[in-house]
Amino acid sequence: MNSYQKDVEKKWKDSIEKNLKRFPERKELFQNSSEIDIDRLYYPDKEDSYLDKLGFPGEYPYTRGIQPTMYRSKYWTMRQYAGFGSATETNKRFRYLLDQGQTGLSVAFDLPTQIGYDSDDVMSEGEVGKVGVAIDTLHDMERLLDSIPLDQVSTSMTINAPASILLCMYIAVGEKQGVSKEKLTGTIQNDILKEYIARGTYIFPPKPSMRIITNIFEYCQEHLPKFNTISISGYHIREAGSTAVQEAAFMIANGMAYVDAAIESGLDVDAFAPRLAFFFNAHNNFFEEIAKFRASRRVWARIMKEHYQAKNPKSWKLRFHTQTGGSTLTAQQPDNNIVRVTMQALAAVLGGTQSLHTNSRDEALALPTEESARIALRTQQIIAHESGVADTVDPLGGSYYIESLTDKVEAEIETYLEQIKELGGAVAAIEEGYMQREIHRTAYETQKRIESEEEIIVGLNKFKIDEEVNPELLKVNEELEREQITALQDIRSSRDNDLVESALKQIEWAAKKADENLMPHILHAVKAYASVGEICNVLRKEFGEYGSI
Repeated sequence: MNSYQKDVEKKWKDSIEKNLKRFPERKELFQNSSEIDIDRLYYPDKEDSYLDKLGFPGEYPYTRGIQPTMYRSKYWTMRQYAGFGSATETNKRFRYLLDQGQTGLSVAFDLPTQIGYDSDDVMSEGEVGKVGVAIDTLHDMERLLDSIPLDQVSTSMTINAPASILLCMYIAVGEKQGVSKEKLTGTIQNDILKEYIARGTYIFPPKPSMRIITNIFEYCQEHLPKFNTISISGYHIREAGSTAVQEAAFMIANGMAYVDAAIESGLDVDAFAPRLAFFFNAHNNFFEEIAKFRASRRVWARIMKEHYQAKNPKSWKLRFHTQTGGSTLTAQQPDNNIVRVTMQALAAVLGGTQSLHTNSRDEALALPTEESARIALRTQQIIAHESGVADTVDPLGGSYYIESLTDKVEAEIETYLEQIKELGGAVAAIEEGYMQREIHRTAYETQKRIESEEEIIVGLNKFKIDEEVNPELLKVNEELEREQITALQDIRSSRDNDLVESALKQIEWAAKKADENLMPHILHAVKAYASVGEICNVLRKEFGEYGSI
């Protein structure tokens, strides 16, 4: 080891000591079953380029992870994405999963909630509670989080266009529990750009949508310092058919668009960037996925440090949640999905994820049953406690293949970012249809390979069996929609409607003033039990709807 490496390693070990005071390692001595000691980190003795290209964990450019000791001090947050039917039913599932050892909540909302319609709206007919939980007013959020201590549990909410409203509901429930805003932890997805690209649950055009997002950044900077204000998502881009490289590149490009918008609104980059989070997919090509995670960390660190001139090292860190690939699951031989999810989850852990959701074996058929959700959670727990992969940092670091693949993925990401830059940035590229065309092209090519059996999907186009796919499935009670509408009508008749009307007029006034932050006005309306649909309709009137103006 040369003198430069010795000096840097000493500095890194000094930072480790500081980190260990806050996050002690799980045990004093890590050993395998043969009683061989496992070091905290492995690295070469004589490569001068090592420190510049890979560095140490917790140090720029974060190729090997954003925390010095990673899972030796603290496992990733184990989440199970859940939400169906009523708030009361979903609350029971949340409490069941917490009892089984889950360490964070992840909320799925039904389609009407995602696109800002109340359960009694004609547009909601037949969709209430079907792909997530129905949330109309604060009353529903109170039932959803009943007996769940918000000062102890981190909550992720997959919500985008109405993210400001659902976050305000979460804040209001916290206040009712006696939990101040400063103590709330979690994430709102709040990523509208990927909705235009890949998913479609948008409401407003890009410009007002970006204003709402930067309003959330500004509000949370002051009032919710521990809450992640956005989860910039590659997950849905991948589900729509992209490659791993496209997923990472388009996600990072969108991230840059949010940073640009926040800076243009007057925010200092180091004031909001440390609370940016990302959301990856994990698919079946094991080493490609690991390289994707490592390369993305390096690209984002360089962009934040060099392009945006961020000074705070926390602004350089790409912190991310991972969900295993829903589109990789098959209805045929559904138990095979347990194996797929295990590989994908292991790739996410070896890639350094901060949070993880494992899909259930039956999700190609229906919402997961309790048994399936438990198996998915146990998959994470077995990886954490039995596999040994969490006992050293970045265990595949230094592999000839992994490092070469990381470099190649990084180069491909950079190529896409240059093309998007030439088009004028992510928003312009989306409006021009560039990203959408790239995803459609790759999805088509993938489907052709599957149909020709060039790409094998076990149980689907090869190794098939005669089977009756008839497992026990979760079914949402068809009476739920009527019950949800009745509950909403009861709230409307019992609340102070003059107060609601006044609060909605305040939102309308604020929406007309470009320099006014909408969040305090939305929070006031939410506390008055104004509904998601009522608030969104005020904003629709002022901002218009994307695709209809």
